[in-house]
Amino acid sequence: MTRVGIIGVGDISSIYLKNAAELVPFEVVAVADLSAERAQARAKEFGVPNVLTPSELLAHPDVDVVLNLTIPAAHAEVSRAALEAGKHVYGEKPLALDREAGRALVELAGTRGLRLGSAPDTFLGAGLQTCRQLIDEGVIGRPLAATAFMMSHGVEAWHPNPDFFYQPGAGPMFDMGPYYLTALISLLGPIQTVTGQAVSGFEERTITTAKRLGERIPVRTPTHVTALLGFGSGVAASLTTSFDVWHAQVPRIEIYGSEGTLSLPDPNTFGGPVRVRLAQDKEWRDVPVERPYSQNSRGLGLSDLLASVREGRAPRASGELALHVLDAMQSTLESAEAGRTLTLSTTAERPAPLIF
Repeated sequence: MTRVGIIGVGDISSIYLKNAAELVPFEVVAVADLSAERAQARAKEFGVPNVLTPSELLAHPDVDVVLNLTIPAAHAEVSRAALEAGKHVYGEKPLALDREAGRALVELAGTRGLRLGSAPDTFLGAGLQTCRQLIDEGVIGRPLAATAFMMSHGVEAWHPNPDFFYQPGAGPMFDMGPYYLTALISLLGPIQTVTGQAVSGFEERTITTAKRLGERIPVRTPTHVTALLGFGSGVAASLTTSFDVWHAQVPRIEIYGSEGTLSLPDPNTFGGPVRVRLAQDKEWRDVPVERPYSQNSRGLGLSDLLASVREGRAPRASGELALHVLDAMQSTLESAEAGRTLTLSTTAERPAPLIF
């Protein structure tokens, strides 16, 4: 089993460590964090044998793969250091905060002959893989169009430190867009063009959690972003991500085919429901979701990356896919600012479905 070292043991690390032992097995041999105390506590909680500094972990001979769970602003720097140390890398989303940093990581991994992967891996879960099977089998005919919505009123009502979400490199598109874009690309193929609109509904946000109740956050990035996506397959899709909406009644994702419509589950989850309504149907019907990984299976993408090393193939949640998603997000904001349609400078192969 390929050995994993984790850099960054914040909240998200617990589900990776839990799943490493139970759901999508991989061997965690070391953890590191800027806070030695936090790293010690996480290692004790999950029985990890080595607690190291980040530099020690990168140099450790027993670490084959670095799982990068640092804050988004550090993703590119930590992943680059790991690749330069000769380690395969899998990280949380986004791959980087801008496409040039992301492109440099993909190129470095290729030059070094190393695997690079990135969350989200929810598209490998039971729900979206069921959708993939339905599309590949032609159940709704030829996909023609799609809509996707991530509508919320932000994170300041529940997140203890929500400041970052309203700064450049974050906002609803960079925070939640990866789930939606990765799902769409995995189902419909790569994106060619984007046309964006981006606005901010509020100049400030007020924190309502107990410890920072009443503090105000300046908003420095768009908080309602809409993208018109032109896919290479000919599909036209629209995606809206928002932190400005109190309530909405819209689907997460729908794909409209020549023979019917497919309703997808929340792409931030691994399960269902999956629903379909064909041209002749009088009502929607639920499609059984019987594939594995219907529960929270974060780490599935890392497990697939480890398998890709053994099998000599590309990982499904690859760096190229994550770079293409990053390009789509950044290009959407650039399109909104420029007032014109932009052609993406990247592409990515549609990931192979999980076969069981």
